[in-house]
Amino acid sequence: MLHGLPMDRDVTPFDPPSAITSVRSTRPVSPMLFPDGHEGWLITGYDAVRQALADTRFSSRQDLGVLHMPYATPGMPEFTEPSPQEPGLFLSMDAPDHTRLRRKLTGAFTVRRMKALEERIAEITERQLDELAKLTPPVDLVAGFALPVPSLVICEMLGVPYADRETFQTNSARILERDIDLDAKMAAYVAVSTFLTELITAKRAEPGDDLLSDLARDEDLGIAELVGMSFLLLLAGHETTANMLALGTFALLGHPEQMAALRSAPERIPDAVEELLRYLTVADVFFRYAAEDIEFHGETIREGSTVVLSLLAGNHDPERYENADSLDVHRNARGHLAFGHGVHQCLGQQLARIEMRAGFEGLLRRFPALELAVPAREVRLRTDMTIYGVHALPVTWE
Repeated sequence: MLHGLPMDRDVTPFDPPSAITSVRSTRPVSPMLFPDGHEGWLITGYDAVRQALADTRFSSRQDLGVLHMPYATPGMPEFTEPSPQEPGLFLSMDAPDHTRLRRKLTGAFTVRRMKALEERIAEITERQLDELAKLTPPVDLVAGFALPVPSLVICEMLGVPYADRETFQTNSARILERDIDLDAKMAAYVAVSTFLTELITAKRAEPGDDLLSDLARDEDLGIAELVGMSFLLLLAGHETTANMLALGTFALLGHPEQMAALRSAPERIPDAVEELLRYLTVADVFFRYAAEDIEFHGETIREGSTVVLSLLAGNHDPERYENADSLDVHRNARGHLAFGHGVHQCLGQQLARIEMRAGFEGLLRRFPALELAVPAREVRLRTDMTIYGVHALPVTWE
C-alpha cells in the first residue's frame, strides 16, 4: 500500500513517479493511506481511470465528506468537517447543478465557434512571436511567450482587461501552490473573486461583446455563481495552456529528432499536439468521492472514500499505448485522458488545441535554432503546483 501520493518526478521530468508506475503494473486500483490517516484509493490504469471519470457513483462534490489531501501540505490545517460548496464552481458539482451551469457555457465553446476564433488566435500568437524575436537571448520562454499567448486569448474572449493580468496571474499561481498555507491561498482567491465581482457587476450594468457579458445578461445566474464560473474559465483558460506550451517546448528540445520531424513536416503538428497532451498531462491529479459502496475492477471502494485518479499514469499505461513513456509525434494518441472524460471533460479543449497548434507551429517556424540556455537539469519544474510545468524555461537562439 502506498503511504501518500508520490509527486517528485524521479525518472524523467515527463514520466509518472516510479512508485506510481510500480503500483499501476501490479494493482491499477490500489488502496492508499493518506497523510491524515484516511484509507482511500489511487487509480492509475488507463481503463480504470477512464471508467471512473465516467461513473457517476464517483462524485465530484467536495462537500460530501472531509477533505483528505494525498500529499503533505505544510501549513494547511487538518480538516474535520466538509467544505461548503462554492457557488458557480461547477467542476466540484454533480448533476443537476453541474448540468445547469455547464449548459450555460456549451454554446460559447462549440467547435464551430472555436474555428471562427482560429484566425484571431494566429494573429495574437504571431504578434507575441514578434515581441519575442525583439528580445536579446537568453529569454524565459514562459514569460516571453507561453504565458502571454493564452492570457491574451482568454482575456479577449472573456472581456477581461489584459492590463489587469497581474491580478489574476499572480493570484492564480498562489492558488495552485500545494505548499502554501490556507490563509494565503484564501487571500489569493478572495483577491481574484473581488476583481471578478467588480468586473461582472460592471458588465451586468453595461454589457459588451464578450463571454462574461453574455453570462451577465442571464438573469437566472446570481453574481456569486457568475464569479465562480468566471474564475474557472479564467484560471483554466490560461494556466493549463501556458504550461503545455512551455513544458511541450522543453520536451521537444529534449527530443531533437522529434522536433526535426515536425519542422520538416509541419502538417503533423495537430497529431503532435495530441501526443504532447498525452505525454505531459499537466493536469494530472483528479479527486472523486465514493457516494456509495462501489465494486470496481475487483476492489470494493467503501462509501465516503476519497479516490485519487492519476491521468498521467493512465496516459502512460503500456496496456493502452506502446512505448508509453516515449514521446512519439508520429503516434496516434487519440483517446488520451489529458482533457478528462465523461461529463466533466474539459469544456475548452478545442480552444486549447488551437492555441497549442498555433504556438508550436510558430515557434518551430520562427526560431529554427531554438535551444535551451541552461542544462536541462537546471530547469525548475512545477512539482510544487497542482498544474505541472516549468517555472521558467531559459532559451536562446542564433
